[in-house]
Amino acid sequence: MATFSETGHSKNVANFEQLTTYISGYGAVYNPSKTSLKLTAMVTLLTNARNVVSVVNASAPANKNAIAARELAFQPLNALATRIMNSVLAMDVSDQVQDNVKTLVRKIQGRRAEAKKTEEELKALALEGNETKNISASQMSYDSRIDSLDKLIKLLSSLPQYIPNENDLKITTITTLYNDLKTKNTNVITTTIPLSNARITRDELMYKENTGLVNIALDSKLYIKSVFGATSPQYKLISKLQFKTVKK
Repeated sequence: MATFSETGHSKNVANFEQLTTYISGYGAVYNPSKTSLKLTAMVTLLTNARNVVSVVNASAPANKNAIAARELAFQPLNALATRIMNSVLAMDVSDQVQDNVKTLVRKIQGRRAEAKKTEEELKALALEGNETKNISASQMSYDSRIDSLDKLIKLLSSLPQYIPNENDLKITTITTLYNDLKTKNTNVITTTIPLSNARITRDELMYKENTGLVNIALDSKLYIKSVFGATSPQYKLISKLQFKTVKK
């Protein structure tokens, strides 16, 4: 999620805290019949919201660091894959082997087998009755790139001719890189799970229809408006408190 979204969640909680503080000052006059709008229920909701936002905030740094480490580790991969391919192409191997290496390198680099069609080309095909859509470059995913690198290593290992003098092109070095990329990719997955679960809990608590924090806050503001009146100082104090459903 974007930083704006994370800030928006915290702002909702902060405004909800202000709302409960004002309600506490109203005393016995604030007496809604709806249980979820009662001060005790709202204070409990506030505590739960604080806790889940705190869990999200605590989980996010590890995930961000893992993502950054993975990005850095993958940066040299495209250039390295090209060098490996050129090394194979310079060897005395069959056209089939060369084609297999080219295909794997293309997948490692996340490139399409054919160029992505422009909007104009798609419209022209549609007018001809050949409506089509661009296929998502799924091979660009980290899992797929790692899998393709593994397949390339196995292919290179089957070639007796592949004995490069360059250390970074040797199979042992490429295998070490593969293991590092796999580890860093796994780190992203393992740090994403608790963060994703915390975000699901947070979104359920804060934005679920009728029972979420935002809906409770808006209903509470309407109740205060009905009790004290739209022009009352009590309502004016809370009318400016904004509660918005933050887009995920």
